[in-house]
Amino acid sequence: MPKWLNDAVFYEIYPQSFYDSNGDGIGDINGIIEKLDYVRSLGCNAIWLNPVYDSPFMDAGYDVRDYYKVAPRYGTNEDLVRLFEAAHRKEMKILLDLVPGHTSDTHPWFQVAKRAKQSELSNRYIFTKSVWDAPPEYRLMCGICERDGNYMVNYFSSQPALNYGFNVITHPEWQLPPEHPDCQQTVEAIKAIMRFWLDKGADGFRVDMADSLVKNDDEKYATAKIWRGVREMLDKEYPEAAMVSEWCHPDRAINDAGFHMDFYLDHYGNGYSRLFRFGEWGDLSVFNPNGLGDLKGFAEEYLPAYNRTKGNGFISFMTNNHDMPRVSAYHDKQTIKLINAFIFTMPGVPFLYYGDEIGMRYQRDLISKEGGFSRTGSRTPMQWCQGKNLGFSTSDKPYLPVDLSDDAPTVENQKDDPDSIYRIVTDMIAIRHKNSDLHGNGELEFVYKDGEIPFAYRRGSTVMFFNPLGKEAEISTDCVGDVVYKIGEAVISDGKVKMQPQSFLMIKEN
Repeated sequence: MPKWLNDAVFYEIYPQSFYDSNGDGIGDINGIIEKLDYVRSLGCNAIWLNPVYDSPFMDAGYDVRDYYKVAPRYGTNEDLVRLFEAAHRKEMKILLDLVPGHTSDTHPWFQVAKRAKQSELSNRYIFTKSVWDAPPEYRLMCGICERDGNYMVNYFSSQPALNYGFNVITHPEWQLPPEHPDCQQTVEAIKAIMRFWLDKGADGFRVDMADSLVKNDDEKYATAKIWRGVREMLDKEYPEAAMVSEWCHPDRAINDAGFHMDFYLDHYGNGYSRLFRFGEWGDLSVFNPNGLGDLKGFAEEYLPAYNRTKGNGFISFMTNNHDMPRVSAYHDKQTIKLINAFIFTMPGVPFLYYGDEIGMRYQRDLISKEGGFSRTGSRTPMQWCQGKNLGFSTSDKPYLPVDLSDDAPTVENQKDDPDSIYRIVTDMIAIRHKNSDLHGNGELEFVYKDGEIPFAYRRGSTVMFFNPLGKEAEISTDCVGDVVYKIGEAVISDGKVKMQPQSFLMIKEN
């Protein structure tokens, strides 16, 4: 396990929307290099960089055309190496986004595989035996290749699925087992890509759709076996490299597959959702001040998973990511402050999505850009300062529009505001770094009764109390110590913490 993860706080950068250094309307690698000091000033010592590989951008770069080449709109391979080097000088780590489940349909592998003539790449993707063979249980593209067969896609029609085999074979005439040499060659091809970028200075990978490799693999054990092999390769050849999975199944991802981290994703009705987003735009979530939320749904899912994976890896909370509406679509400013206090004091390795530190808004009803659809409103340009495109670009046609509201939050107008989300985020991250109780592998003890709110949790000698309700509330405690931080008003008196509406209190016990 890389030791640096225990005190890591990640910042997710969507490269096309972060900072445009050359005025073409699209963010780029040189722009990220220019803003590294800003990221470091937040307290973030690691970056997750969304895909920067060559792509036709039918799915914002998650349709890779060349894993070994940086997309020209972002710069060059040399620019990416310079980013690695610049980050390392500032004692920061960079994870690239790895897309192992599919490629673009313009990838050279696929261009060979779809030909009628058999080749060593014919089984790199999943083709049925005949164009007339299109089982409805699979997502297939039919009749668009010279090859007599239909190919499986992982999601969009432009994303043919790479072939890692089938755990349960229902059509033996075209399905292969994971142990087949051609399926094993797909695994080796992905390992080669990882080695290429690790050798150039990458510090690891966030793995897109990590559970999507082997098909008909309901329990995901066969897929986990592949990743366990990748982890063994990393432990032997790159022991300081880290992997975080887009999986949201910590037992499988961490304990079985060997990932160092697993994202706690917003799946409707799961523990993450019940905390922050459950119901009609969050009205049933724990942090909604209307009091309709129930902590029990979160605790009964998260706490067993935490206890089973503790010591093997980290469950990673995120403020948001590029695939879901920003939290500002669900909650007001005070609620978002409390949510950040929660995320940055929980165990695991937290991830801060670009712009969440200033409370950037989810822009509704934008026309889809590069396969974004409903996600487009969370991918708009970073808002740096007043002026043209809020400091993102000098172009007359930026990649996506910035927030045109008169009160649009920017780094410039938020960073010195004592009442800002920025202040809470940076304060919480700073406290996290200084207090080893709050590091990734610290202990956790939740204090709640039948899902009631307010609630508290203890991490070592540090205790956090939360009242997300829109009314005064109190919680019993035997805690005696010094106030480290608070949001709103809360005091300890006569064995109780008396809390004003939407408040937070952190105590360091004597």
